[in-house]
Amino acid sequence: MATHDALIRVTERIRERSATSRADYLRHRRAAAEAGATRHQISCTNLAHAFAASEPDDKDSLRGAQWPNLAIVSAYNDMLSAHQPLERFPELIKQAARKAGAVAQFAGGVPAMCDGVTQGQSGMELSLFSRDVIAMATAVSLSHNVFDGVLCLGVCDKIVPGLLIGALQFGHLPTIFVPGGPMTSGLSNPEKSRIRQLYTEGKVSRAELLDAEMKSYHGPGTCTFYGTANSNQMLMEMMGLHLPGAAFVNPNTPLRDALTAAAAQRCAAITALGDQYIPMHEVIDERAIVNGIVGLLATGGSTNHTIHLVAVAGAAGIVIDWSDFDELSAVVPLLARVYPNGSADVNHFHAAGGMGFLVRELLQAGLVHPDVNTVMGPGLEHYTREPFLKDGELIWRAAPDLSRDTEVLRGTAEPFSRDGGLRLLSGNLGRGVIKVSAVKPEHRKVSAPAVVFDDQNDLLTAFKNGELNRDFVAVVRFQGPRANGMPELHKLTPALGVLQDQGHHVALVTDGRMSGASGKVPAAIHLTPECLGGGPLARVRNGDMIHLDAERGRLDVDVAASDFLQREVAIPELTQNAWGMGRELFASFRAVATGAEQGAVSFGPAPEPTGAPVGVESTVTS
Repeated sequence: MATHDALIRVTERIRERSATSRADYLRHRRAAAEAGATRHQISCTNLAHAFAASEPDDKDSLRGAQWPNLAIVSAYNDMLSAHQPLERFPELIKQAARKAGAVAQFAGGVPAMCDGVTQGQSGMELSLFSRDVIAMATAVSLSHNVFDGVLCLGVCDKIVPGLLIGALQFGHLPTIFVPGGPMTSGLSNPEKSRIRQLYTEGKVSRAELLDAEMKSYHGPGTCTFYGTANSNQMLMEMMGLHLPGAAFVNPNTPLRDALTAAAAQRCAAITALGDQYIPMHEVIDERAIVNGIVGLLATGGSTNHTIHLVAVAGAAGIVIDWSDFDELSAVVPLLARVYPNGSADVNHFHAAGGMGFLVRELLQAGLVHPDVNTVMGPGLEHYTREPFLKDGELIWRAAPDLSRDTEVLRGTAEPFSRDGGLRLLSGNLGRGVIKVSAVKPEHRKVSAPAVVFDDQNDLLTAFKNGELNRDFVAVVRFQGPRANGMPELHKLTPALGVLQDQGHHVALVTDGRMSGASGKVPAAIHLTPECLGGGPLARVRNGDMIHLDAERGRLDVDVAASDFLQREVAIPELTQNAWGMGRELFASFRAVATGAEQGAVSFGPAPEPTGAPVGVESTVTS
């Protein structure tokens, strides 16, 4: 089928907007490719350092400069269930590389924090900026410049975007992402959510809650709900950086090990030393970024990627914004129902047909660019296949023609929704996003008085004290990148969910984030400009009538514009966000962070000082 007009229109707009920055990026990457790896040129002393600790056979291969040298950059640690399986990967990769006539070296490790552990805690204020640290650590790992290809080992929230941003600075090198896979299914997601709400209401004990959580998060692998981590894995396939079908194969299985070995062998085959050279800068282009956005919309993926994809695109010289997401969302149907947008988990999604089925449906509907480059070669068609083992050998077959479970995965002829469920909100409170794929239609429009909080814990205290048993819009502000690092506010979800279930009309409006597990309560998030950067949300007061209309894409406060602009802004005491848990080390990150719609990045040119909060649209009424 012909490519959809909206896809062509958005892609061309991105290409025109990015012409200068993309040209600069490609010029630098092509110059690096022409220079080649420095081990062909550097002094004997430098070269000896590079492989002093290698096995004798590897030393001989690297000395001769005939075999490609693959860099392993890993986010392994034991704290993340998704990353614990990566402990075994380097040896698997090294053995597979030797069989393919290549050498693999562990080039460096990058930090990887678990948002599941830090959620609602002070450490969460380092989470978003950890992405930029990971990008920098990836660059440091590759800066020795003795490599011909890269294997990035990472799975979770900020880790994959960070690895990708860092690797894009070495876009002349072929790069393949190597996932670990999801843990097997445990306690069902609806039951987990039910027990969380009961605990919030004081109806079950902490011991009962912990027992339920341990049954949910019970072993090695990615958490099975469709949050940011699993959205990352979907994106790596949509953008052609995985082996086909690699995303959702369980860890520590023969098929997972075979895919890991095959990634090393494929990376060896596509270096500049062979005849199939596929540098990363030819894989990640405007079309690949648009395909990633489409995949996010078609699966109801994490709202965090309205930040991360902007930052990733920017690292490749490509400029996107939330209008691009919004326009594509209007034409991309929702094809998956995975928690929190349904009751199933990613194992059910994979069993129903998974990424191969999804990609083929989108291709046949003309909703993705088919003619992209990938690590498998030209064409997204490669990703309509799924891997399996036949007599111990890894091979690929066509994904199933029909979904094996239409309650979890559907084709474009009968989608769960005709649009992607991600909306741009604009109005006199700035620009933000809302994910409505998990929000029932009757909750997508809320008009209610504001109840203002400058700390998420104050909202929870008010809830516990019975002060919120009414219709209201919770305004949780000064939660942006420059204020406190933009932590996720996911621990507010159970309390707001209880109030909504009791029949109250409630919503959340914030310049902070929710999470990949954003659920049934309407949440206008990522408000830009943020309050500390001059955002009008800083002027909202208790009792102001706020109108959130997700269907029309509007977010407004009902106050006369002249009165609103004259209000003084009281900036809360933020020093408590500047120390403890290592936050002291991130002061410079907070000082220069761009807005959420600009990717919330802490590198590159510093933003201009904003001073007082900016003005608002004249559409406010008295």
